[in-house]
Amino acid sequence: MPSVNDLFAHNRAWAAQMERDRPGFFSSLTKQQKPKFMWIGCSDSRVPANQITGLDPGEVFVHRNVANVIVHSDLNALSTVQFAVDMLKVEHIMVVGHYGCGGVLAALNNTRVGLADNWIRHIQDVRDRHRGLLDNMAPEQRGDALVDLNVIEQVVNLSVSTVMMDAWAKGQKVSIHGWAFGVHDGLLQDLHMTVASTDAIEPTYRAAVEGVIAARARP
Repeated sequence: MPSVNDLFAHNRAWAAQMERDRPGFFSSLTKQQKPKFMWIGCSDSRVPANQITGLDPGEVFVHRNVANVIVHSDLNALSTVQFAVDMLKVEHIMVVGHYGCGGVLAALNNTRVGLADNWIRHIQDVRDRHRGLLDNMAPEQRGDALVDLNVIEQVVNLSVSTVMMDAWAKGQKVSIHGWAFGVHDGLLQDLHMTVASTDAIEPTYRAAVEGVIAARARP
């Protein structure tokens, strides 16, 4: 296992390699942050936004929490989104879940984990909303299906936030996308939950949920 001192050594090696490969990289990085993308993902250490998407530092603005949840009482998340939308003028916000997510599995199985149970309650609300759909799936499919459904519901939550409604009302071009990441294969999956206006929320939501049913329901 690496020690804290190893992390500093790795950092120095990485910085030196970056400067050799791309001279002036860090001096250009200090000038301005102009990302087109925002990533809202899980805190899981296996899901690093930059590496997954092949983006450099400065190209993606990131917010992470347990199970990529967006709720209207979370001023941390909403303040980060507002900064990204109003100040940085990002054009795409990706809400990204991942298969095998511990928070989602805890919600699915009513597993107690401690203080985080209060946060995971939001995912249990998603589970309960789609109980009939999940019950119609093979047990081994339910965890991945709830990951997908949680992403879809969080895209809706973000879409109806005051931040996004105000941005769209002003004609700002910013889209929200729902994706899922496979820790087992390193691939992103488009859940076809892309919203770029308030009018698009309901039909896109219905189609995305139907997509989960088609992909994972019992034959």
